[in-house]
Amino acid sequence: MVKLSNHILIISLLVTILCLSTQSQAKAYKTVLIHGFQAQQLFTIDSGKLESDAESYWADYWGPLADERIDWPSFERVEGKIASDYLWPKLKSMSEQGTCASGCIFLTHSTGDLIARYIIDNQANWLENAGLQPLNIVATFDVAGAGGGSELADVAVNVANGASNPLTEAAIRAWLGRSIGETLGVLNDLKVNNARQIASFPDSRTPRLRFIADGDLFLGATKLFLPGKDDSVVATHSACGANQAGSFDSCSLNIATDGKVTSQDKGVRHFLPYHYPMLMSDNYDHLSIIIDHAKGKVTAANTAIDIAPNKRVAFNTYTKNEGFWLWKKQYTYVRNSDSQSMSALMFAALPE
Repeated sequence: MVKLSNHILIISLLVTILCLSTQSQAKAYKTVLIHGFQAQQLFTIDSGKLESDAESYWADYWGPLADERIDWPSFERVEGKIASDYLWPKLKSMSEQGTCASGCIFLTHSTGDLIARYIIDNQANWLENAGLQPLNIVATFDVAGAGGGSELADVAVNVANGASNPLTEAAIRAWLGRSIGETLGVLNDLKVNNARQIASFPDSRTPRLRFIADGDLFLGATKLFLPGKDDSVVATHSACGANQAGSFDSCSLNIATDGKVTSQDKGVRHFLPYHYPMLMSDNYDHLSIIIDHAKGKVTAANTAIDIAPNKRVAFNTYTKNEGFWLWKKQYTYVRNSDSQSMSALMFAALPE
């Protein structure tokens, strides 16, 4: 009986792996993952754990679906060893193997957005100088993107330099899991002004599709330091791809992050080049947005965008009226978002 159960379990696992592999292969472009900031790496510096850390980071959903990963250490700087010792060798290997010959979509989370921007700005020059073919990066899916930096990084660096009080200490402990130590690494690059200076206007016309959360983490300890709406780690100006830091409540001028159709006085009006906000939700936070757990309805700042000839990323939406008479309000939601996670909605939208 035990042997039979084991056989059934093995067969079930094989079927699951086959299904995931088939799903990935059915997509038009390879998917490349770039993870975000990993706080634990500041406190235990071990380059030998980068691969296992990255595997754990993506384990809940995206890991089995992706074709490739670009791993990097949070204890280094973007324009320093992250670029020379981690990005360059990986990009070189991907070019030599033809990984993106037919096109790749980079899916990033958090600081991965900033890493991707730096790659997009430099990879063609790096690879051509080495006599190699540049990667064909068709688009990026930037999830809870920190390309515009995070005010929490400013707070953390200030605390490390001795400018602290009980509120800042509590916020940093909530975010990092402990008090800040001597190693700051990529936190220096995540300071808002610094992040916005790193490859801020790449020559490449790669579409950067944005996916935004507006939920709560850490019992609200971090929200005091983030302007406008936020996902408890990055503010809307960063996640949306706004061309400047500021206090914004939505990535749209006519729809709120909860889907309510109404004028947004504090909506983002101007974006970084080729940045396009897509899905928004006040039900997801900075962490839950990349796991396969449906937390509630999602809305769309934009319902569709062409990323290549005959290749479109699109989401089906519907409108719903709630309340009655003078209190009636209209909402726009993405179909199936009440039962599917935002990550699942994103995966389904990858072109086939």
